[in-house]
Amino acid sequence: MLRRLLLLQSSTQRRPLFFTPQFFRQCSSISNSDSTFVEHSEDTPLSSSKISIDRSGLYNPPEHSHEPSSDTELVKHLKGIIKFRGGPISVAEYMEEVLTNPKAGFYMNRDVFGAEGDFITSPEVSQMFGEMVGVWTMCLWEQMGQPKKVNLVELGPGRGTLMVDLLRGASKFKKFTESLHIHMVECSPALQKLQYSNLKCMDDDVASEVEKPTISTLAGTPIKWHAALEQVPTGVPTIIIAHEFYDALPVHQFQRASLGWCEKMIDVAEDSSFRIVLSPQPTPAALYLMKRCQWAGSEEISKLNHIEICPKAIDLTQSIAKRISSDGGGALIIDYGLNGVVSDSLQAIRKHKFVNILDDPGSADLSAYVDFPSIRHSAEEVSEDVSVHGPMTQSQFLGSLGINFRVEALLQNSTEEQAESLRTGYWRLVGDGEAPFWEGPEEQAPIGMGMRYLAMAIVNKKQGIPVPFQ
Repeated sequence: MLRRLLLLQSSTQRRPLFFTPQFFRQCSSISNSDSTFVEHSEDTPLSSSKISIDRSGLYNPPEHSHEPSSDTELVKHLKGIIKFRGGPISVAEYMEEVLTNPKAGFYMNRDVFGAEGDFITSPEVSQMFGEMVGVWTMCLWEQMGQPKKVNLVELGPGRGTLMVDLLRGASKFKKFTESLHIHMVECSPALQKLQYSNLKCMDDDVASEVEKPTISTLAGTPIKWHAALEQVPTGVPTIIIAHEFYDALPVHQFQRASLGWCEKMIDVAEDSSFRIVLSPQPTPAALYLMKRCQWAGSEEISKLNHIEICPKAIDLTQSIAKRISSDGGGALIIDYGLNGVVSDSLQAIRKHKFVNILDDPGSADLSAYVDFPSIRHSAEEVSEDVSVHGPMTQSQFLGSLGINFRVEALLQNSTEEQAESLRTGYWRLVGDGEAPFWEGPEEQAPIGMGMRYLAMAIVNKKQGIPVPFQ
């Protein structure tokens, strides 16, 4: 999956980023509380025969132990990987195991969304979010020339709430809904079942025994599930929705040392707990780091001591751009992130509270800020037939699509309790900070996500500029 090795740039008068031998200097492992680097000085000749790496600080558990262990199966699995490798694993590998390990991954076997789960997403806040995404989807379909068949793909659908609200809101537009073939990209069997139920699905008994299509009775649309985007059929115009999907893709973290960038890794300490260390040698992810720094330029990078990169986001974006280039259509990406290089954003949330990312892996959600410029560069690099628009804030995006008019219409026929819920949901979607109208307990005040979340669109150039990015 590694991209081609980037050629080293010729030297200029600007301060070098790290495209020098210094980038590949060895760094010793460090813990969160104690940073120590072991480097070769310029005056000390390097051995031409071999390089010796001191691994004495790394965890080396005994081969056999009869002491009882309270470790979960996922913790045992992670420690087993580290032991088998003879050294630490990347933050990205740790994150991927914690979230999507088939047996014990955070997303794999339970419902983690909503007030009773670990976190709340925009579709769970208000039906208006899914309805506005539906408006955007129909507008793009119009710009595409109203194709008779279109693949509507959602990446990481959660409970399926966004798609439920989209289909309910669009159910009166028969020409549009009759064109839809829905594809849900979901790796969690538990969430697939939940989506099937919420979308009011039923299997078509009239079809042949070979393949019985599943139908969502909300709008009579066929629907299929896939573990990855690559499994969704090509050759058909495609609209892709990725809401809070990119933030769960595994990230690699790099830290600036005195003589270069070193990747952060996860190791096992003497007391058998997990700890963060620095890689003692260059890692494959350094190729993506080079690419990201070239996109950013030396001035922006020189201000940072930490950088996060997401190779899977780059690869996914390029797959999306290629599909849109060949089949037509577009993609809508909404997530919390930055319009610049992401420094150090990886976080863990359990029961709506922040916890240490190394604490009880598998029991908390891990996510990181989305690097929107990286998405732009990735799409533009792979195809000249697509255009990228945004990012704009979620508040601007929803406001331009008419959420203000929608909330007013809903308020006219609502009870007092429903009105309070609508106002609270509206503020969470488009507001910034605590709601000024809140009169309840301070700790329960709704927090606006309108400025923290960004929206970006990738479309085939033949379709023009999508709403509301004109």
